Amino acid sequence: MYLWLAEGRGWRIARVLDTHVHADHLSRSRRLADLTGATLHMPAGAPVSYPFSAFGDGDALAIGSSRLEALRTPGHTPESTSYLLDGRALFTGDTLFLSAVGRPDLDATPEGSRDRARELYRSLRRLLALEPETLVLPGHTGEPVAFDGEPVAAPLFEVREVTPVLSETEDAFVEKISGRVSPPPSNFERIAELNRAGEVPEGDPTDLEAGANRCAAG
Repeated sequence: MYLWLAEGRGWRIARVLDTHVHADHLSRSRRLADLTGATLHMPAGAPVSYPFSAFGDGDALAIGSSRLEALRTPGHTPESTSYLLDGRALFTGDTLFLSAVGRPDLDATPEGSRDRARELYRSLRRLLALEPETLVLPGHTGEPVAFDGEPVAAPLFEVREVTPVLSETEDAFVEKISGRVSPPPSNFERIAELNRAGEVPEGDPTDLEAGANRCAAG
């Protein structure tokens, strides 16, 4: 898909970025970088076994006349990072969805999950301090995608209005998020293992990825 889009618009893929090590779908970031010769960026400290160019908090890339800045937003995973484009569009990965937040319990003990929920709360406070009109572009949606050419996006003020847990105090947030997790994504341990290795299994990968998005809470 990315190659098709770039070719159709006469673009060259020079850099590939990921927000974190995913647990519900197979990331093709390493594969895309290999195919295009692009530089692969991952958040600093990402637990992967392949080489990458680390992208830390406050690091920025120039993309033509635009600027893409990394905002460290741990909680869903320790390395989770969001990317802010020109102060106007925010790629949130699994940290903030359009009506929910990222779950902090995957691959964590109950105590670790609560610690990560506190990290997530503070990360979300950071994002909510951005301009209200900032366009939120999450990595997932919990609803079926219409495939109508419209982006899955909403302004930050609207996301805040429809996500009540964002208005909670820190302690209340931790209690609610810790108590509202759904069953983990199917095969999440195997998917995370493959993503840490930057590998895609043989056969049809959708067999491994099939199922609802279960990386959201709240």
